[in-house]
Amino acid sequence: METQVIQYRFQLPDNSREDFKLELNLLNLELKNNVPENLPSWTKLDFHQCSNCPLDVVTHPHCPLAANIVNVVQRFDGLISYDKVKVDVITDERRISQETTVQKGISSLMGLVIATCGCPHTAFFKPMARFHLPLASEEETIFRATSMYLLAQYYLKKEYRSADFEFEGLIRIYQNMQIVNFAIAERLRAATMTDSSINAIILLDSYAQTLPLAIEKSLKEIRHLFSPFL
Repeated sequence: METQVIQYRFQLPDNSREDFKLELNLLNLELKNNVPENLPSWTKLDFHQCSNCPLDVVTHPHCPLAANIVNVVQRFDGLISYDKVKVDVITDERRISQETTVQKGISSLMGLVIATCGCPHTAFFKPMARFHLPLASEEETIFRATSMYLLAQYYLKKEYRSADFEFEGLIRIYQNMQIVNFAIAERLRAATMTDSSINAIILLDSYAQTLPLAIEKSLKEIRHLFSPFL
């Protein structure tokens, strides 16, 4: 199997539906066939380009993150953040259903898209996308992100490379993500009429701000889970 399919199905307040079928290339953990042929101007790389962006407009005329969220943004423009929706997420392994707000549903979908869009700053989250957990809570996100990072350090150590068990690298990853989230929110303010997509990014950014703080506090919030080891 070279492709993983994840479906997001939204039942909107007027009982209409918006369905997204995301195909993940398992060789490079990036999305397939997700970028529209005609891209709006707000997706150009030099439009509110991230201050930490390593890409060049000559080789990348469009921001890969912006280009990959176009379909999501356009199809939800007109909905308000706190409108109620039903979200079904379907994978080969399971189906998850939840009644939630538009911003939380979009945030979960965008989190998956952003991790697999080809942006150098979001590539670190590809393992989490491979084992996607829809509509994850803050505590679940902290657990998954720190566990993923420590497993990466295990692989580095196996290759006799420098490993980081103090999470310094993970903090830098999330600090870079805060810059990315800010720039993407600026793009979306120019792209949308309503706040649902913008607040979805803001919700993702709240996790990006929370995790470094949790690490600084020695991850005390979830320490009790490991009492059998301790």
